[in-house]
Amino acid sequence: MTLRTKSFNRSVLPLTNSNSAEAPITSIVIPARNASGTIRRTLQSLVAQSDPKWEALIIDDASHDGTAAIVAEFVAIDARFVALNSSIERGAAAARNVGISQATGDRLLFLDSDDWIAPSFLEKMNAALDENPGAVAAYCDWCRIFSNGDETPVQGDDRIQRDPIAAFASSCATIIHSVLVRKAAVVAVDGFDTSLRTCEDWDLWQRVAKRGGSWVHVRENLSYYSITDKSLTQDIDQMMTDAHVVIGRGFATMGGAAEPPTGAANEQSGSGGASAELAYAYYALWCAAFDCGRGRKRTVLPELLAALPNTEQSIDVIVGVLLDAVGVGARLIRSRLASGWSRYEAELTDLIRAIGRAWNEEPAALQIQYRCERMVLHYDDLSAPRLLNRTLGVRADLRRLPTIRVSHADRMLVHLCVGREVLDVLDIGVLGDVGPDFWIALVKQHLQHLRIEERAGRLARLRIKLESLVQSLVRLSFKSSVTHQDQLQIIKKAMAALAHPLNLDESVSLSKSDRKKSQEPSRDLERKVFWEILFDKEDPWNYGSAYELEKYTRQLDMLPVNRPARALELACAEGYFTQQLAPKVGRLLAADISSKAVERARVRCRAHHNVEFMQLDLSIDSLPQNMDLIVCSEVLYYLRDEAELASVANRIAEALRPGGYLLTAHAFVLKDNMSRTSFDWENPYGAETIARVIGSVPGLTLEASTQTELYRIDRFRRLTPGEIAPNPRVINQTVEAPLDTEVARFILWNGAVARRSDLVKTERRERIPVLMYHRIATDGPARLAPYRLSPAAFQGQMLWLRRNGYHAINSEQLAFSVMNNEPFVGRPVLITFDDGYQDFAEQAWPILQRNDFSAEIFVVTDLVGKRAEWDVSFGPPEPLMDAATIVSLAAEGVSFGSHLASHPRSNGLSTAELAEELLRSRIQLETWLNRPVSSLAAPFGCTDQRLRVLASECGYTVGFSTVNRAATLKDDLLDLPRIEVRGDCSLDAFVASLEACR
Repeated sequence: MTLRTKSFNRSVLPLTNSNSAEAPITSIVIPARNASGTIRRTLQSLVAQSDPKWEALIIDDASHDGTAAIVAEFVAIDARFVALNSSIERGAAAARNVGISQATGDRLLFLDSDDWIAPSFLEKMNAALDENPGAVAAYCDWCRIFSNGDETPVQGDDRIQRDPIAAFASSCATIIHSVLVRKAAVVAVDGFDTSLRTCEDWDLWQRVAKRGGSWVHVRENLSYYSITDKSLTQDIDQMMTDAHVVIGRGFATMGGAAEPPTGAANEQSGSGGASAELAYAYYALWCAAFDCGRGRKRTVLPELLAALPNTEQSIDVIVGVLLDAVGVGARLIRSRLASGWSRYEAELTDLIRAIGRAWNEEPAALQIQYRCERMVLHYDDLSAPRLLNRTLGVRADLRRLPTIRVSHADRMLVHLCVGREVLDVLDIGVLGDVGPDFWIALVKQHLQHLRIEERAGRLARLRIKLESLVQSLVRLSFKSSVTHQDQLQIIKKAMAALAHPLNLDESVSLSKSDRKKSQEPSRDLERKVFWEILFDKEDPWNYGSAYELEKYTRQLDMLPVNRPARALELACAEGYFTQQLAPKVGRLLAADISSKAVERARVRCRAHHNVEFMQLDLSIDSLPQNMDLIVCSEVLYYLRDEAELASVANRIAEALRPGGYLLTAHAFVLKDNMSRTSFDWENPYGAETIARVIGSVPGLTLEASTQTELYRIDRFRRLTPGEIAPNPRVINQTVEAPLDTEVARFILWNGAVARRSDLVKTERRERIPVLMYHRIATDGPARLAPYRLSPAAFQGQMLWLRRNGYHAINSEQLAFSVMNNEPFVGRPVLITFDDGYQDFAEQAWPILQRNDFSAEIFVVTDLVGKRAEWDVSFGPPEPLMDAATIVSLAAEGVSFGSHLASHPRSNGLSTAELAEELLRSRIQLETWLNRPVSSLAAPFGCTDQRLRVLASECGYTVGFSTVNRAATLKDDLLDLPRIEVRGDCSLDAFVASLEACR
C-alpha cells in the first residue's frame, strides 16, 4: 500500500496571516465532497483553537457545489489553510492519503468536513503526547450532534488505552477525529487502504496499534460528530462487507481473541474475550438496528445472531447496541426515544424476535424486549404516559393515587412521585387496570422496605390513609374492567385447580421423625415434674439402639467378679438395663424419680422375680443401706451443680457396705473439656467432673475404668478400714456401634472452639451468612463442576461451622429479625440448596443431621420426581427428589421453598406467566406439605423488582438472590443475598467467607 496523490493540485494563494511563519506541529487533514452546508463550521473550529501551531489540508474531492469557494475564503485570510483540489472523485481514503503526503506537521488529525473539535482540542491533545513521548496517539472523549442540535451522552473507551490492539480488533472503538496520531506511525503503515470504501479509519487504527506504542486517553469531550442524512454512510451492505474484512485482519495476527466489543454504555459482553465471529455479529446487529431507526427492516443471517452470547451480561450489551444504533438511525437522543417509539418499534421488535429464534429461546427475546423498553422509558421524564409494546411508562402522584388503564401492557415503569419530586422509579408487572387500592398495597405492603410512605410527606400520607378506609368503594369504579387484583385471583384459582395431593401413608412419611429424641422439658421445672414430662413419651432416648446396647454390655463387663447379693440401681428409667442386670445379682432394687418410668420398668422386668421397684429422688430421698452394688448411669449430670453432685456422691458412698461397689456410666460433655471429643449438652458437667468428684469422696477409690471416645464406665469400691487404695486399671475401647442421628448430632469430634449456648448469651450481630449450594456429589458433567461440592468437602464445612458455634435457622426466623430490626442471636447460618437434587437426601441431609444443622431447599415443583432438564445441554440431567421424599424430609425438619414451577428465567416471562409460575409452585408445595410456604429463590438469580413485587402479591415474604455477600437487617426481605459455595471452594476459602460476615 502506498500513499497516492495523483490528480490533486495544491492551490497557490497569497499568504496573509502571520501564523504562517511558524512551522506547524499538527497537520489537519480534511477530505471534502459537496460539503458546502457544513464545512464552514468545521474550519471555524480550527480558527478557534487555542494552540495556533497547525495547518489544515483541505482535499476537495471533485465537489460540484460551493465547497471550493468556502475553502478559498479561509485560505485567503489564513495561510494555515491549504486547499488541494481534484477534478476526479477518488474517495475519502485516497483524499486523506494525499493530505498525509502533503503534511508538514509531526502529528496528524483526520477531520471530516461536517464535524468539528473543541477550541482546546489541539492544546490538550498535543500536551498529552508531549507528556507521553512513548505514545503513538492520544484520543479524547466525544459525542454525537444531531441536525436539530440535540447532543448525545459523551463516550470514551478505556479499552484503547489498556490494549489498543485488542480494542480495535473487535470494534472501531472511537471516532476518527478524536485521535491525534504521530505522522510517522501513519506513514509507516502506508496510510489508508483505498480498497475500503468504509471502515478505512478502523483499519488504519488496527495497523497503527499493531506497530506498537501506547495510546493516551484524554478524558474530556473535545470532539463533535455531526449526524445528518449526508454525514452517514447509507450503504449498509458495503459497511458489512468492509467490516468483515477489517475484523478478519484485526484477529488474524493476535491469536483469535480480543477484548469484547462495547455497547453504548461501554459494557463488556461478558464472554470473557471476543472472537472475530462475535465481533462481526455485534457489528451486524448495530447495522440492523441502525436500519430499524431509519424505518427499514434488515434481515440478519440467523448464524450471525446465534453467535451473540445468551448471558445476563451480554443481554445488557445487546440492549445498549440496539438503542445506540436505533438512536443514530432515527436521529434521536435518549430522552426522545420514547416519544419517537412508533418510528422504529415494529422493525426493532422484529429484530429482537429474530434474536430469540436464532437462540431457539423465545423467552430471551422477551427479556431483551422488556429491557429495551425499560431503558427507553428510563431516559424519558414521563411527563405524559408512554405506552410502548409491552410496557407502560407513567407518573403516579401519591397525592392523587391515579386510576390507570393499562391497555395491552403487562409491565409498568412508574415514576412514583409527590408533585414534581420523584420518590422512586418502579418496574412492576400488571395484569389489568390499577387504582388507588393497588398503589396503597404497593406502598404499605409490597414495597414497605423502601419507606415510601414515610418519605411521601404529610399530605400524601393523609391521602393514603383516607383511601385505605374506602378501598371497597374505590373498587366500584372498576366494574367495567378487569383489574390487576381480579386477574391475579383468577390465576390463583386456576393454579389451585391444577395442584395434586400426595397419597402417602402418614406413618411412612413420619417414620424417621418418630425416632427422634423427645424434646427435653425446661430445666427450670421442679425436678419430678421435669422427669414426668420427659417420660410422657415412651422410650425418650431410644434405649434399644445399638449404641446403648453396646454400652450396657460394657457396664455388665465391669461388674465385680463375685456376684453381688444386694444391688441398687438408681435412675433405672424404663428398665432396659435392669432386665440385663437382674440375672447378675441376688436381689435388685430398681428406683427412679418418675412414676411413669418405674411402671414401664416393672412391666418390662416382670419375668425377673428378684427385682423390686420404688420411686425415689436420689438427691433428697434416703437411700437403702449396706448395698453390695449400686449402679448409677446417665443421671448424675442432671443434678443442679457440682456441690449437689458431691452431696449425692457422699450419700451413695454411705449406702455401700465396706467393700461394696459403685458402677457409673456417663458421657463426656463439652463443658468439662473443650479440647476433646464430647457431647454438646446443656448439662452443667460431664463424665470427667463426675469421676473426679466421686473419686474425692473419702473411703471411695476408683478400681477400674473403661474409657471410649464418647463415655467412660467407672467402678469404684468402698475401702474396708485400713485398706490401701489400689492403682486403677484403665481399659481403652472404641465405640463400635453405629450412632443414631439423635446421638451423633450432639457430638463434637476433637472438641470445639465455641459452644452455641455460650454464644447465644454473648453475641449479637446484624449480618448473617446465607449459604447457597446446589449438588453434593462427586460425579457429573465437567462444565457443571462449579455447582457440585464433594460430600467430603461438605462434611468439612459443616464440621467447621459446628465446632465454631454456628446454629441453623430458616427463612421465617431470618424474616422475623429483619422485620423487627432485631439483631441475630449467637452465630446463625441459613443453609440453602437450589433445585432439589436427589443427592440432597442421599448425601447432604445425613451430613447435616450428624452436625445438627437443618437446611432450606428450593424445589422446581413441575419437575419433582423427574430430572433437571435445564442442565441437559451439559450432559445427562441428574434426578430430582420426588414428592414423597420432600414430605419425609419436611417431617424431619427440612424447610422447603419455591424455585418456581418449571425453572424458567423469570425476566423472560410475561407478567401473567410469571404469576402462574409463582402461584402454581407455592400452592403445590403447600398442598404436599400441609403448611404455609413463603420463601422463594428464583432460578438463575433473576430477582428484579417486578418479580419481587409480584411474589409479595402472590403470598411470598422472603426471597433470595445470588448476590454474593452476607444478608443484613437492612436488606429487602424479597432480595436477600446469598454466599455461593462452589465446587472448588477450599475449606480455607469457606472459612474466610464466613469470617468476613462477622
